[in-house]
This record gives sequence, C-alpha cells and structure tokens, in this order.
Amino acid sequence: MNLNTPAFSSFTHDGLQLAFFDEGDPAGVPVLLIHGFASTANVNWVHPGWLKTLGDAGYRVIAIDNRGHGASDKPHDAEAYRPWVMAGDAIALLDHLGIPEANVMGYSMGARISVFAALANPHRVRSLVLGGLGIGMTDGVGDWDPIADALLAPSLEDVTHDRGRMFRAFAEQTRSDRVALALCIRGSRDLVARADMGKLDMPALIGVGTKDDIAGSPQELAALMPYAEALDIPGRDHMLAVGDRVFKQAVLAFYAKVAKGWHRQVTSS
Repeated sequence: MNLNTPAFSSFTHDGLQLAFFDEGDPAGVPVLLIHGFASTANVNWVHPGWLKTLGDAGYRVIAIDNRGHGASDKPHDAEAYRPWVMAGDAIALLDHLGIPEANVMGYSMGARISVFAALANPHRVRSLVLGGLGIGMTDGVGDWDPIADALLAPSLEDVTHDRGRMFRAFAEQTRSDRVALALCIRGSRDLVARADMGKLDMPALIGVGTKDDIAGSPQELAALMPYAEALDIPGRDHMLAVGDRVFKQAVLAFYAKVAKGWHRQVTSS
C-alpha cells in the first residue's frame, strides 16, 4: 500500500476544471488510469498501490479525477455524465499532455468510459485494461436506481438496499458530492453494443473478481473482442478486486506482451 498523495494539476475541458496527476517516469510508456463510480484517482489508483506498481515498472502514470468526482468540477446535470462525454475528458487530458497514444486502464465505470474512448479514438488507445466490468458492459449490471436513491437519502440509516448502502457508505467515506454522483449514475449507464466491442482491435485484458456480483463474466466480454484475454481475480468482490496482487501481476505481464506486439503476431500467424 502506498498512501502518499501525488501532486495534482488541472486543465479545462468542456467548460470544467478537471484534476489529474502525472507521475512515474516521464520518458516511460504512458498509462492513463480512469477510476470507477464514487471513487477518485487517489482512492482507485494510489491507495491500492497501482501508482507505485506501475511507476516502479518504469511507466508514466497518469490518472484523472472524473467529472463529478474528487477535485474535479461536479456539474448537476445527468447529461454531463454520459460515458462518451467523460471519455472525451480522458482524451482531452492526453491532448493537454501532448500524448498521442497511451495504454488505457479503467475500473468499473472507468472501464465503460475507457471503451467509449477507444471506440471514438482507436488510434489513441494502445491497449485496454478493463477491471470490474465484464459482460455487464453490453448486457447491463442490474437496476442502479436504488443506488441513486441511496445517495440522496437523508442518512445512511435510511437506506435498506444492500448495494445502495455499500455505495452510500463509500460516497461518505470519500466525502463526495452525493447529488453529482446520483446524477452521474443516472447519466452514465449507456451500454456498448456487442458488435461495437468486436471493433476494438487493440489488445485487451479484462479482470473481474470471482465474488463480484456486479460486473458479469469477463470471459463472455473477451470473447466478443479479437485480441482480449479474461482474468479471474480469485476471491475478490467488486470493491476489493481493484488492488489485488494477482490483478497487478497480470497487468504487468499483459503490458510486457503488448510491448512485444503479441496481437500482431497472432494476426500474422
């Protein structure tokens, strides 16, 4: 665990001030990290040790606080949280930093944002790591309206829905703007068509905890893509899989394969 908060900067896109950090080796291969719903760049990527893991491996590590989260602006408009809109923020950050192409890694909602970014800008995404979201990417992840209701309830004690309680407690822990999050959850649930997943021809790794009751099967999602691998993260639920050592080791091994062009070798063989 590395709890040291890196220095954050900000840039302007779509009329919003968006926070990010840019750490690791400035000359390393860039990895853009996109966090999940109700989380932040710190909570998703620094506290579980991803910044240290990737930085120690020689990567340039960049992470954004999605709009509505962390130190970024928090519009109170559900339409502002469409996944393709937030994907535009991520690509705008690459533009701001002058980075033509990056490995993109997202967790949960961040995985959905990553896919929308890759569909709109395939030449900017060297590879995809999708954590905490399997076939739910295309088939949905259940009814999230109770979570929005839980975020807007007078107190945690008023929430009886199990998943709603989990996210309400998490939002309180991260001191989030609960109104912005409720609007985010209502605006960001657009699904990706199965045929569109098949258009993503960059290498991909899809990692989901074996006790995750939200994400859906990583194997089913990987099967829709030409160069995707699925990873079961043993014994982890949706909240705990993100920092798992098995996940980290798999990502480092995956990036080593990407650097060697394994998917091109598959194509030519």
